[in-house]
Amino acid sequence: MRLSLHRLALLASAAIATPVLAQPAIITADAAAAEAAGAEDAEIVVYGKGEVRQVSEISGADIKLTIAGGSPFIAIQKLPGVNFQSADPFGAYEWSTRITLRGFNQNQLGFTLDGVPLGDMSYGNTNGLHISRAVIADNIGRTRVSQGAGALGTASVSNLGGTIEFFSRAPQDKAGIAANATYGDSNTLRLFGTVDTGDIGGFKAYISAAHIDAEKWKGFGSQRSTQVNAKGVVDLGGKASFTAFVNFSDRKESDYQDFSKEMLGRLGPFADNISDNFPLAVQIATIGANRGDTGVTPPANTLGTVYPAPYTTVDDVYYDAAGLRRDWLAGARLEGELTTGITAGLQGYYHNNKGQGSWITPYRASPGGLPLSFRTTEYGVDRWGVIGDISADIATHTLKLTAWYEQNDFEQARRFYTMGTSTTVPITSALTYQSNPFFTQWNNRYRTHIFQFSVQDTFEVGSDVSISWGFKGQNVSLSANAINPVPGPLALGQIESEDLFLPQIGILWKIDGNNEFFAGFTENQRGFVGAATTGPFASSAAGFAVLRDQLKPEKSNTFEAGFRFGQGSLTGVVSAYLVNFSNRLLAIPQGPGIVGNAPILSNVGDVRSLGAELGVQWQPVKNVTITASYAYNDNEYRDDVVNAAGVVVQAIRGRTVVDSPRHIGNLEVVYDDGNFYGRANANGMSKRFFSFSNDQSVGGRVVVDGKLGYRFTSDNRWLNGLAIEGTVTNLLDKRYIATIGSNGFGFAGDNQTLLPAAPRQFFITLRKDY
Repeated sequence: MRLSLHRLALLASAAIATPVLAQPAIITADAAAAEAAGAEDAEIVVYGKGEVRQVSEISGADIKLTIAGGSPFIAIQKLPGVNFQSADPFGAYEWSTRITLRGFNQNQLGFTLDGVPLGDMSYGNTNGLHISRAVIADNIGRTRVSQGAGALGTASVSNLGGTIEFFSRAPQDKAGIAANATYGDSNTLRLFGTVDTGDIGGFKAYISAAHIDAEKWKGFGSQRSTQVNAKGVVDLGGKASFTAFVNFSDRKESDYQDFSKEMLGRLGPFADNISDNFPLAVQIATIGANRGDTGVTPPANTLGTVYPAPYTTVDDVYYDAAGLRRDWLAGARLEGELTTGITAGLQGYYHNNKGQGSWITPYRASPGGLPLSFRTTEYGVDRWGVIGDISADIATHTLKLTAWYEQNDFEQARRFYTMGTSTTVPITSALTYQSNPFFTQWNNRYRTHIFQFSVQDTFEVGSDVSISWGFKGQNVSLSANAINPVPGPLALGQIESEDLFLPQIGILWKIDGNNEFFAGFTENQRGFVGAATTGPFASSAAGFAVLRDQLKPEKSNTFEAGFRFGQGSLTGVVSAYLVNFSNRLLAIPQGPGIVGNAPILSNVGDVRSLGAELGVQWQPVKNVTITASYAYNDNEYRDDVVNAAGVVVQAIRGRTVVDSPRHIGNLEVVYDDGNFYGRANANGMSKRFFSFSNDQSVGGRVVVDGKLGYRFTSDNRWLNGLAIEGTVTNLLDKRYIATIGSNGFGFAGDNQTLLPAAPRQFFITLRKDY
């Protein structure tokens, strides 16, 4: 659906009229180097000059222009083709965060931090961790988005539709302390502080800590997180260096209730879990048991079979739910020049996670007869890996070889714990790690071995033309085994995905110093994922036995071409692309998410994406920068779903891919005169479908955020770098559905898989920079 004219007018006028903040600098080739040196005034690379593919980049200074402690995804949603959604103002509530590039969802993208793979950043935590836990947002130095395909050497086996690479900031050359504190709506309090050692004989480092405690914007419960980051760099001389980091995160988030469209119309967007009313939760669960809705044996009671208004089903409201994650992530890299023209690097990393998804369910009783129990999905990640690379300049060629190996031992279990026997007082909280279950439904161990290599040559044909070509190969081997004594109902066994020749080729033509043309082709494959909640092993044992020989890894072929331009203070990029996507795997949920039934996996064949993107940055007058982007994406299924006999079971050919808006637009205005600064951003998109048949959708929307601040400039060391700023999210208090697909997507009909967006929220931040 096209954005209506009045929405487009609002998108433009709101961004111009709202107070605005800190000025992004104009593109320069030295931006990344300036950031690496720790310069505060590092210029922001917006469009990837000199690249053979569509690449966009922003600096950490740009992330500061959004809400303090907010997800870096908020900052990159202004880039062409980026669609980000979250149901909280910080964009960090993991159950709700969704990011797509050109219609590819986040499970089909690649993510790294300082080269370390973050997996596909799925909520289930199967093969990595979310960026909001991997590093404190204040410590992100720059973010690089490859909208169509990442570099051949990127450590990812999920990057079908692009990569998002995060780079933590370098330690400062001078010793110093920086900090900020934020307070605002929902009793939000966030604190951040960092100490840099400065350069001490070739060694420099920092240690940082952050803590946030915020009540939910509706209902009851809190969202808390504590993080610590440490990073050090040693200059070994002779163009060699050693870098290491250790990051810790402990996050506990109370969940919001998922909705269907019917529920939203009947209950309204401010309805939520009833974690403050345990007796009501027991009453609803008892009535559900009496009616036979939950399969639980009814306790002795006289509560009848009619739900209390306004509820009409046991799934209208739950007592409580939460997500708990505790992570350690460490990495180290040694790099340097082996001899003139030859450089090499060796990197190792380790990640350990303990996680728990909590849901108080009416679909299983506690021992003693209470018709509620504490259901968990428990996670344990223990993964390590090694990455090596070598690059050589030989005449007009630059050759690069990479190799990556990872082993991931992932344990996942579904367990149930008692909620006691009292009908008025619960014995535990959803924000508490549980022990001593009364029932384990399944408990499986998944081991993943990944090996990937790449070979690439960049050939300078002349002073104006260069060709980059190469290929990568990958093997992903999975095994799933039950942990005794519980065999469980889910699929077990082994499966492998392999392709040793995935080519990539691109050409760059530098028309002059400001204008260039690029074009390229990339083939990618997404390796299978080993988990009980996603991938081939998420199906039943019987379903896996039928599908195993039919399952093939998802693949994509991306063709893209574009033109980067610059004239004075105006720079930008325009590009077009065609993506042919084969073996698309859909996981169809069976019943409400809280029940936890195994989904049905289906190979729906081919998907085609056809689109165009435009990004522009303009500095019309001193101190004012305007950034705008627009993306058009026609993304549709090319095949129906057929069974083993070739009979069509679901007709979806020609339908639009779920969560894939046809139009996305963003407009940002930034002002900075050295003291006063401000920012306004308006982000709009057209409707999105949340059923594969396209009979269910949510409407388009325009959302406006803003910031206004003042920084002190003084010779006084305590005043210089001090700033106070106010931030508002959802300035126009727009009521809209933020996240779709929180409980997956169905073939047709309404589904309890929607999360409303947070209303307007105000925050004030006191900041002291270096």
